[in-house]
Amino acid sequence: QGQLVESGGGSVQVGDSLRLSCAASSALSRFAIAWFRQAPGEGREFVAGDNGSGGGTNYRDSVEGRFTISRDNAKNTVYLQMNNLKREDTAVYYCAARPWVVSHNLADYKYWGQGTQVTVSS
Repeated sequence: QGQLVESGGGSVQVGDSLRLSCAASSALSRFAIAWFRQAPGEGREFVAGDNGSGGGTNYRDSVEGRFTISRDNAKNTVYLQMNNLKREDTAVYYCAARPWVVSHNLADYKYWGQGTQVTVSS
């Protein structure tokens, strides 16, 4: 059974950092994991992804250099380190899993977590 559980969200100020965690069930241990986010009134957008056993990561342009995705295989957990947060990073963040490699298309993902809220204020 594929399950994902996010944690680590919160309310911070502009310039602060947060680290989100996505704990995956063992069935998803080799899957590609991506982070998406959805701001109020907006669609869900790709943020960052890790290809897992396939290797490689990628990011949306607006977070490149500020966010880092990493994976701890021993814990079946994927992290999203978010530095220098901006107000426009405010959203509910979701992790998602699919076989093989990351896709930027949310429709390609079968497994989703419940989301964790990140609020950045000035």
